[in-house]
Amino acid sequence: MTKRSESTQNDGKVTASGHKVSKNESHSDPGGKMQDQDDRKVGLGKKVTMLRGISIIVGTIIGAGIFISPKGILKHSGSVGMSLIVWIACGVLSLFGALCYAELGTCIKKSGGHYTYILEAFGPQMAFIRLWADLIAIRPAAMAVISLAFGQYILEPLFMPCAIPPMAVKLATAIGITSVVYLNSMSVTWTARIQILLTFSKLLAISIIIVPGMYQLFKGETKNFENAFELSNVKLSGMPLAFYSGMYAYAGWFYLNFLTEEVDNPERTIPLAIGISMAIVTSCYVLTNVAYYTVMSADELLASEAVAVTFAEKLMGKFSIVVPVFVALSCFGSMNGGLFALSRMFFVASREGQLPEVLSMIHVRRHTPLAAVLILYPMTTLQVFVGDIYSLLNFMSFLRWLFIGVVVLGLIYLRYTKPDLPRPFKVPLFIPVVFCLTCFFMVFLSLYSDPVNTGIGFAISLTGIPAYYIFIYFSHRPKWLQRALDSFNRTLQIILVVVPAEQ
Repeated sequence: MTKRSESTQNDGKVTASGHKVSKNESHSDPGGKMQDQDDRKVGLGKKVTMLRGISIIVGTIIGAGIFISPKGILKHSGSVGMSLIVWIACGVLSLFGALCYAELGTCIKKSGGHYTYILEAFGPQMAFIRLWADLIAIRPAAMAVISLAFGQYILEPLFMPCAIPPMAVKLATAIGITSVVYLNSMSVTWTARIQILLTFSKLLAISIIIVPGMYQLFKGETKNFENAFELSNVKLSGMPLAFYSGMYAYAGWFYLNFLTEEVDNPERTIPLAIGISMAIVTSCYVLTNVAYYTVMSADELLASEAVAVTFAEKLMGKFSIVVPVFVALSCFGSMNGGLFALSRMFFVASREGQLPEVLSMIHVRRHTPLAAVLILYPMTTLQVFVGDIYSLLNFMSFLRWLFIGVVVLGLIYLRYTKPDLPRPFKVPLFIPVVFCLTCFFMVFLSLYSDPVNTGIGFAISLTGIPAYYIFIYFSHRPKWLQRALDSFNRTLQIILVVVPAEQ
């Protein structure tokens, strides 16, 4: 398969899309230099430091769930004690997965995350199916859901105690999505700085819950922990669903791997950032739940529509009005971190020749992958206003674990097919084996508990196979389609002021 970026840099021609772009024309400035106004190469620099890496992972994992409805685990585990054990166990299992990705990130030094690792291990067709499912359904729906949570909670203090009009929520959501897209389009540095700020704000929000909760615990408020491991309500049949809820709450540890090429000293930064982030998130999740139980019984927690608000009302009175603001900021951090990382997957897929060539181009002054950032914007906004988002998420929830399982299986496969591949960070073999089995168990659980939605999701992803052969595999496209692609790339390149990245 032709790699567009390489062909562009070698001779100034875009061979995959057919039209020619002169390097001198597309990169020149009045002084005749093939660089931008700052006399730097047009490309994505190594701007992700250790602190920024941690903020991307922590800021993306911790969304609205821990503040609003951390009750899926309690509901299915049956007791307070078992729910805390499940939170810890899911944190450890997620750490196993994160360590596997740390090994992949240090031996395959390319951005793109899941997509790149599947491409390296199993080839372009499997990678395209993953990309296709992400592009047409998973990512727009997931972004729309967290954005709607932002719209809901940013408006809540203004409308209390009345209900918020649905259209107002959607308009606030659209403004939130637009601001995140604008930020990511304008500056990589400022996107990362604001991500750090948002991560500290959500850690502050969690500390506002944990500190009073620990104070209550040390005062002796332990009545809700009596008989914490009472087995009468524990059902073994519910434990897999409890683990499913827990693993979903920890999802997001893989986002730094989407940015590998932009990470400063990736051999050291990626494993350390992932390890520190998982320790922070697991500690926050467990201690937050302990804090909730100091003022709420299990029944009260299950009955609450917004657990953090109920907690704050019981301990802080009117101060609880700030909780929705913190939840909204937490959602905004997840939106920002998610878009920052995902745009790099589309950027790399375009560079590999599997998406339109303009998506692998960089803005000449801003040094951001502008087209790759914008690709999710229209689909996400459309789903906010007209889509049945939650049905899509039901269809696609199992695909996340299927493909993560395939990636970790690829790690084991590469150990045997490429034993000489440099591995600065290497995990013991039992870790990928345990995590791989966990992922495939969760896929099986999805098939067992909701076969219809899972089947529909699987069918949607399989439409990637004909799409691969139509758009990628067959090199002799109809002339009208080739002309349309040429015109599309050329027009967008001019409008967005983007050029191929320089090496």
